Amino acid sequence: MTPLLQPDHPYLRLRHRMARHALLQFLASLKNSLEILLFCFMPVLLGLFAMIALPLMAAMTLAWPLALAALATQALLVAMPVILLRRRLHPAACTAWARALPIPPALGWTADALVAGLLVGPLTAVYAVSMGIWLYQWPLWLRPIAGQAVAATMLSLLLGWLLATVVLARRRQPILRSRAAGRAVEGQHPGSTGIHHALAETANAPAAGPALAAAAPDQKGARPDGYTPSTLHPFHLALWHRLFWLPCWRADNAAGVQQTVLLLAALAGVVLWVWHPAAVIPTALWGAYASLMLILLTDRGDKAVREQSTLLHPVLASWPVAARPLLLGARAFSLLPALLVLSSFALLMARVPPQAYKPQLAHSWLLAALAATGAIVGLDLGPRGRVVLVALSALILTAIGSEVWK
Repeated sequence: MTPLLQPDHPYLRLRHRMARHALLQFLASLKNSLEILLFCFMPVLLGLFAMIALPLMAAMTLAWPLALAALATQALLVAMPVILLRRRLHPAACTAWARALPIPPALGWTADALVAGLLVGPLTAVYAVSMGIWLYQWPLWLRPIAGQAVAATMLSLLLGWLLATVVLARRRQPILRSRAAGRAVEGQHPGSTGIHHALAETANAPAAGPALAAAAPDQKGARPDGYTPSTLHPFHLALWHRLFWLPCWRADNAAGVQQTVLLLAALAGVVLWVWHPAAVIPTALWGAYASLMLILLTDRGDKAVREQSTLLHPVLASWPVAARPLLLGARAFSLLPALLVLSSFALLMARVPPQAYKPQLAHSWLLAALAATGAIVGLDLGPRGRVVLVALSALILTAIGSEVWK
C-alpha cells in the first residue's frame, strides 16, 4: 500500500485504524436507516449529489461579500461531518491516554489531518463529480466564471479540511485546571454525571419522605461550606429539570444544541413556507423542508429522552420514587418543540387570506403532523420500524403540504 493508506508511524496507524473502525461502527448503526432512506429518496439523493457544487459556483456571479459568505458556508459544511463525529473519531479515553505520551506536535497535527481526510476525501470526490457534471453541461452563466468557480470550490474543500483538522486537534489539548475545578463543583468528581447531586437534593424534598433521605449518600464533607440543599418543588418537574434537561447541555452531550438548531430550522421552514418570498424556489419545496425538520426535531428529541431514560433506569430503580410518571412526563415534554412549531404554523396561517390556500388541506396537514409526532413519541418500535415510521411521516406530510397553496 502507499504510505498515505498505510502510515509508517505507530501513532498514525493507531489513529487511522481507530477512526476507520469508528466510521464502520457508525455506518453499521445506520444500516436500517440507510435501507429505508435509499429506497424512498434515491432519486432525490442522486439529484443532491449532482447539485452539491452548484451553490458556490453560482455565488461567483454575485458581489464579493456574498461570494465570501458562500465560500465560508461551504467550508463549514465540508467540515461538518468531522465536527459531528469528532467524539467517535477521537474518543475521550484515547485523548486522556495519549496526553501522557511524548507525541510531538507535528505528529499530532499529521494524525488529525489524516483522520479528517478520511471523511473529507470522499466528500471531495462527490464535489468533483458535481463540478464535472456542470462543466460538461456548460451553461451560459458558467462560461465567464468557470475558472473562479472551480478555484472557489477547491479552496472551500481545503478550508473545510483545515477546519476539521483544527477541531480534532482541540481534542488533544490538555484540560485546563479551571475547567477541571468547575467540574468538581459541589464536591463531585470531574467525571461525575450529576446523579448523586440530584439524589442529595432529592433527599430534602418533602414528597420523597425519610426513606429517600436515608438512601442519599452523605456528602457533608464533600460539599463546600456555602452549599445548602434546596427543596424540589414541584417535585417531578424539578427532577425532570435535573435529570433530563441539564444533562443535555453539560459535558460532551450535544443534544441541547442539536435540538435548538433543529427547532430554529423548523420554525424558519414554517415561516418561509407561509411567506414563500423567492419565486425561484417552489412553495412545495419549502413545505417539504418544514415537514422534514418537524419530523427530525421530534425524532431526535425523543431519542435523546429514551437514551437518558436508559441511563437513569438503574439509578431510579433504587430510589423510593415512582419513576414511571417521571419517565412518561419526560417523553411528553419532548413533544413541546413540535407543538411550538405547529402552533406557529397555525398562527401564521390565520393571518393569510383564505383564498390564497386550501383550508381543508392546511387542517389535514396539522392533524397529520400531530398524529405523526405523537406516534413517534408514543410508540415503542424497533430500529427498522422507527425508521419506516419517520420516513413515511415525512413523505405523507410532504405530499399533503405540497397541495396546501393554490
